[in-house]
Amino acid sequence: MFSVNHQKFLEMDELSLQKVPYFFVIDFLSQNVEIYKEDEIEKSGLLIDFQHFSTIKNKQELPKKIEWKSFPETQESFKIGFEKVQKNIRLGNSYLVNYTRKTKIQTNLSLKEIFYHSNAKYKVFYKDFFVFFSPETFVKIIDGKILTFPMKGTIDASVENAAEILKNDKKEKAEHYTVVDLLRNDLSMVADDVKVDQFQHIDFIKTQQKDLYAMSSEISGTLKPEFNGKLGSVMQKLLPAGSILGAPKPKTLEIILEAEGYDRGYYTGVCGWFDGENVDSCVMIRFIEKEGEQLYFKSGGGITHMSKLEDEYQEMKNKIYVPIH
Repeated sequence: MFSVNHQKFLEMDELSLQKVPYFFVIDFLSQNVEIYKEDEIEKSGLLIDFQHFSTIKNKQELPKKIEWKSFPETQESFKIGFEKVQKNIRLGNSYLVNYTRKTKIQTNLSLKEIFYHSNAKYKVFYKDFFVFFSPETFVKIIDGKILTFPMKGTIDASVENAAEILKNDKKEKAEHYTVVDLLRNDLSMVADDVKVDQFQHIDFIKTQQKDLYAMSSEISGTLKPEFNGKLGSVMQKLLPAGSILGAPKPKTLEIILEAEGYDRGYYTGVCGWFDGENVDSCVMIRFIEKEGEQLYFKSGGGITHMSKLEDEYQEMKNKIYVPIH
């Protein structure tokens, strides 16, 4: 498996060194790496809507009232993997594990309609196979500077003093510190002068179901000379994304594969647009996938030694939404 992907990452390097614009999609385990040059995007069945790059030519009207139902697993079922995670944390094998589930959903919207009508920083519709609407940047590379914006911690915005509560919540704060630390270490593998520019910044996210506040930070560094212009090598070094994995990475990955018991596939992978100079990429979360005729929403959250089963189960369910308003 490795050699094929290694080849794909080298191909990404070659294209970025030649300053050829392309879009790339990499699944969670870096087992599938796909590269689309600008002129190949349309015929590939990909629809992309990023802040500075979009393939959407015209807006579509949403003719119908949205029907949206989710069928989450029971707390008992959620608890099985949750306890495996917590046991590993108690044993000191990990101190943060991102535990995710897949939930059956029913809606009268097609994946394409969800793509057109959801509001998010990053949206991709992929060949009637999956759609996502992600608020989370993975890395940006601008003029040799690399930036990442880890996002960890959400709260229902209708709660009184929600933003303050989120900022001071012990568990959310610990989780945020851990991810910032992890990503600072990750960036140090490919960059020098790595520093945290902004810490615990609160963002507002509006959705059809409820409004949320999310906590993020900003970390930056200057690409090391040997990684300059080599986008494939940078991605290969940084993946899987720390914010959706946990820490330390190798052991946490083993825990996730055992506890989740399903294949994440492209969910929590990354994709991005290289414009010939700079890169904007995102983590593929807020993710709906089609298996046969059934739709599944994949969602989850970070588990630490302070996590409570009821809260984590609730957070996993809270995230099953489409930001259409």
